[in-house]
Amino acid sequence: MLLVLIMAGVIWGAGAMTGAPRSMRLTMLAVLYVAVLVLQLIFPDAHPLRQATGGSAAPWLLLGGFAVMIYAYRAGLRVLRGRVARRDETRKDDNKTAAPKFSETELNRYARHIVLRELGGPGQKALKEARVLVVGAGGLGAPALQYLAAAGVGVIGVIDDDIVENANLQRQVIHKDASIGKPKVFSAQAEMEAQNPYVTVRPYHRRLTGDIAETLLSEYDLVLDGTDNFNTRYLVNTAAVKQKIPLVSGALSQWEGQLSVFDPSNGAPCYRCVFPQAPEPGLAPSCAEAGVVGPLPGVIGAMMALEAVKLITGAGKPLRGQMLIYDGLYGESRMIAITRRADCPDCGGSL
Repeated sequence: MLLVLIMAGVIWGAGAMTGAPRSMRLTMLAVLYVAVLVLQLIFPDAHPLRQATGGSAAPWLLLGGFAVMIYAYRAGLRVLRGRVARRDETRKDDNKTAAPKFSETELNRYARHIVLRELGGPGQKALKEARVLVVGAGGLGAPALQYLAAAGVGVIGVIDDDIVENANLQRQVIHKDASIGKPKVFSAQAEMEAQNPYVTVRPYHRRLTGDIAETLLSEYDLVLDGTDNFNTRYLVNTAAVKQKIPLVSGALSQWEGQLSVFDPSNGAPCYRCVFPQAPEPGLAPSCAEAGVVGPLPGVIGAMMALEAVKLITGAGKPLRGQMLIYDGLYGESRMIAITRRADCPDCGGSL
């Protein structure tokens, strides 16, 4: 047996010195092993070659068995390592795809979001990739725009044909005294970009009309309606239903505000389901006619932004199928259920 081991050492060493590949040297050892095993199995017990190579096949069979076990073990390790490497590579690729492209400043800015269990990194990434349209840059639009920008919503559109007036400044806090006479959308844009230069603001200084409503809304993931007239509210609702995007709608009067998420594509009613037609003149006076306490738009507008964040990130339970009514004078809130109507001209056909 010692003779065979010496021969094996010579084969391995000579092969290494001549630069023979490892696989070739292993093949030569395997040939030597098979030859010795054949000698042990074929030649009689007293044959000199059999005696010189160990005298019995048993130790060679054991050696072969150990070699096979070692080979199988190493092969299994290679397979497992390959799987782990492929999995890690896949995770790296997924992380490269999914990882939000945030600067260190942005990560620090949104840290309070990222530590929230319901938002985290994926939620902040969703906000960064979101596109939100706000109709109206007045009482409700002003705080909604500010908080959407602060939250890091990637693209924020704002459409309004009005200009900043002195009477607006009691409640429309996004505008400053120096902006009087300036279009509201540009005044809001300047404040939003000053607050967060990492968002893109798209100002549309014009009235939302039927010929552009659907096209405009098709560029966004959801829309916030902060207007103060029913014609525009119905127009926004119709376009949102057709584009199958959620509509966050708020309204104000004196000390009271209301808020809901209208989203028929997710089983909730649309705006026209709840308000089939505009009230008669005088029954729903505007803020200019009835007045409104200054902080109230901030309360409802901030809630609208909050609903938008929830819709974008999937956090919590948005106000679908519910209307929140807030009474600022007495500090009371109540929730009422709202349902879809089969005969609704905007969304009834899709029930």
